[in-house]
Amino acid sequence: MEQTFHNKKNGLDYTLCGDYYLPNLLPPQDEYESGIYGQRYLRYIKKHDRILYTNLLTSGKLGARLAEINEHAHNMKAVFIKQMAEKEGVNEALKEHNQLEWVQRMNNIRNRAEEIIFKEMFG
Repeated sequence: MEQTFHNKKNGLDYTLCGDYYLPNLLPPQDEYESGIYGQRYLRYIKKHDRILYTNLLTSGKLGARLAEINEHAHNMKAVFIKQMAEKEGVNEALKEHNQLEWVQRMNNIRNRAEEIIFKEMFG
C-alpha cells in the first residue's frame, strides 16, 4: 500500500518507501506507447545526450517525446516501404503470381527501410 502526503511548508509530496518518506521530485509522467523506435531513442539519448534526457525527464515530457519519435519513425518506414516496393516492382501482380518471392522481397524492403531509419535517427 503506497502512502503519500503533502507537506504544506515546502510544497512537496512525499511517498512512503520502506520506513522513510521520500520526496517526489520528478513530475508525474504520462503513460505513452513508446514502441521500438522510442525505446531505441531513449537508449541513444541516455548514452549520447544526457542533458536532453535529463531535461525531458524532469519536465515530464519524456514519454510524449518517445511516442512522437516512434510515430514519426513508423510513418517514415511506411513511406520508404511504399516507395521501394513501387520502384522495385513488388506489387499485387507479383503477389498473385509468386507469393513466396513477394514475401521475400517485401521482407528485404522492410529490413532495408528499418536500417535507413536507424542510421538517420541514431547516426
